[in-house]
Amino acid sequence: MDTHEFVKKYLVDRKGTHCSKWDGLQEKFGRSDLLPLWIADMEFRTCDAIVDALKERVSQGVFGYSFVPDSYYTALDHWMQERHHSSVPREWVRFSTGCVTGIAWSIAAFTRPGDACMILTPVYYPFHNVVTNNHRRLVTVPLHYEKGYATMDFDAIEKAIVEQDVKLFVQCSPHNPMGRVWTEEELDQVLSICARHHVLVVSDEIHQDIILGDKPFIPAAAVKGGKYRDNLIILNSATKSFNLATLLHSHIIIPNPKLREQYDAFASGMNRTEVSVLGALATQTAYEKGGAWLDGLLQVIRRNYRDLKAQFHKELPEATVCALEGTYLVMVDLRPYVKPEDIHSFIQDKCQLAVDYGEWFGEGYQGFIRLNLATSPTLIQEAAQRIVHALKD
Repeated sequence: MDTHEFVKKYLVDRKGTHCSKWDGLQEKFGRSDLLPLWIADMEFRTCDAIVDALKERVSQGVFGYSFVPDSYYTALDHWMQERHHSSVPREWVRFSTGCVTGIAWSIAAFTRPGDACMILTPVYYPFHNVVTNNHRRLVTVPLHYEKGYATMDFDAIEKAIVEQDVKLFVQCSPHNPMGRVWTEEELDQVLSICARHHVLVVSDEIHQDIILGDKPFIPAAAVKGGKYRDNLIILNSATKSFNLATLLHSHIIIPNPKLREQYDAFASGMNRTEVSVLGALATQTAYEKGGAWLDGLLQVIRRNYRDLKAQFHKELPEATVCALEGTYLVMVDLRPYVKPEDIHSFIQDKCQLAVDYGEWFGEGYQGFIRLNLATSPTLIQEAAQRIVHALKD
């Protein structure tokens, strides 16, 4: 299915549906007349197979206690092997209502109040909050940024771990908002540092399926043939890939049996949440029948990125549209044209756009904006034109 066909078939108008992205603008931005390109979900209806499976299940009219069938674990393992060359045995898998919840539960299970937890900034802002709100000490290490491309500063990472006595590292892979798909060499270096200093790694891999270039996504559990598995908690989900966020279903994958035992002991007293029967069904169906739909979505995201980059290169050559190897969220550096302190008024008042602002993700990124490309090409073109016209006017 080409881009035009995908958009024609699956694009929906979400206004008036209690949609946070469209109907929550007044609360978030103080006005309701903005074009929203902020929160990370889509204007695309999920694939027909998922909708049909949910309709059939809902028609039963019973939503009582249920268990996850064997076929679910088979579908998950097959998807991971086919897409990412990484097996996920059934015994490794636990469930949560979302990946940020999985981070919170991992922090609670494997650290104590006051322990230091490390993140690499800029990074998805709930990573900051989930550490501090759980009464852990937040340690931030900046990524090295140059001309639209972010890399890890391994010396700074190791220095922070040693000096701050870091106990847990929350990794974002692929990286939101810098769009990096980390190479195996990069992952090997950072995981090696953490293993050497006994720092547990919680790897949030929710964007694993949104891979846009030739660089493959490498699950942390697959690095160097699984060398670091015993020091890993892996979080992933179908929610970003298939627009299923509020079905409240994601995975906590724990290869190390001792860590699984420790997590289960924590969960027995804290996490008594039942698995979402609709979330599990939607996820299983996505993994069994959603591959072609996802491939169509990726084509749309690639087109939107190319269009945005081409328009800015032509009209605003000093702006930087950052590299986008993975995720559907792209950072744009507008500092050559807009003073960082003026970025909010420029974007909202002059362009009438709702975006995520760079400083929400980490210090030093005021003047950047993050745009959501999982939407209609028409909306991306309109947003770019608004920015161009506002600057030229």
